[in-house]
Amino acid sequence: MGIDRRGFLKLMLGAGAAGALGVAREAKANNEDFEGYPDSNGVLVDTSVCIGCRSCEEACDRANNLGKPAKYFADNSVFEKPRRTQNNEFTVVNRFQSEATGNKPVFVKKQCMHCNEPACFAACLAKAFSKSPTGAVVYNQDVCIGCRYCMQACPFYAPTYEYDRAFTPRVRKCTFCLNRISQPGGVPACVEACPTDAILFGKRKDLLKIAQKKLANDSSYVDHIYGQNEVGGTSWMYISKVPFEQLGFKMDLGTTALPKKTYGFLATIPVLHIGLPILLAGFYTIAKAREKSAKEHPEEGRK
Repeated sequence: MGIDRRGFLKLMLGAGAAGALGVAREAKANNEDFEGYPDSNGVLVDTSVCIGCRSCEEACDRANNLGKPAKYFADNSVFEKPRRTQNNEFTVVNRFQSEATGNKPVFVKKQCMHCNEPACFAACLAKAFSKSPTGAVVYNQDVCIGCRYCMQACPFYAPTYEYDRAFTPRVRKCTFCLNRISQPGGVPACVEACPTDAILFGKRKDLLKIAQKKLANDSSYVDHIYGQNEVGGTSWMYISKVPFEQLGFKMDLGTTALPKKTYGFLATIPVLHIGLPILLAGFYTIAKAREKSAKEHPEEGRK
């Protein structure tokens, strides 16, 4: 039984829409049901204690075999301008010095924040990201399709991409030293290397109590724990004696987890990736059929 052009298009568009709707519903259901793990681990960073030694960077480099030369970590010229994490730098320390800091240097360590409800997880078509009960946001390179939606979705610009690996590129970011913290007594390499205890590892709920106690006992701290509520909460949290906006922190993120805001965006992705290719394939099939018909029945084209 044959099918005309209109019938074919209706069939293809219907199939694409059904597939898109199914993926969108699944994404929405997953995001609505998941609200993080209440007993997960975390890290508390006290920027007033950090001395900018970059021991955390060196420890991270070694733990993840990132290949930076040892002398690089003694080079303070990197503080001349703010840095972002890269595919071979999972954490970076930046220096801030201005009137807001009392003209004293303040050092801030940055890495993936390991959100309680990760935007990268919600945006990923292939489900290459997951939130571990340990607190880590885990990336699975074996299922990654390289769409890089995670990079667009992350409010902290943490995921990076290996553009120099043409055939086997990966998304790269801090792993929270999952292999280490999964072991009894294990801590992230950066935490272990810090000589001033500027970064503390433990249960997130316990770290919040430590932070709240510090703020209550010392009025020089800003009355805010960054990461406690931002974007629904993060595993990495900060306290500071300098306003966070003066230290490069984004202060306009709100307290709602980003996946709860992205259902509309997620619904458009399957339409583009499923419906549009099917539609274009349909147009191609129709065009080829008409071309074949014109060759077999040239007299019809002259009517």
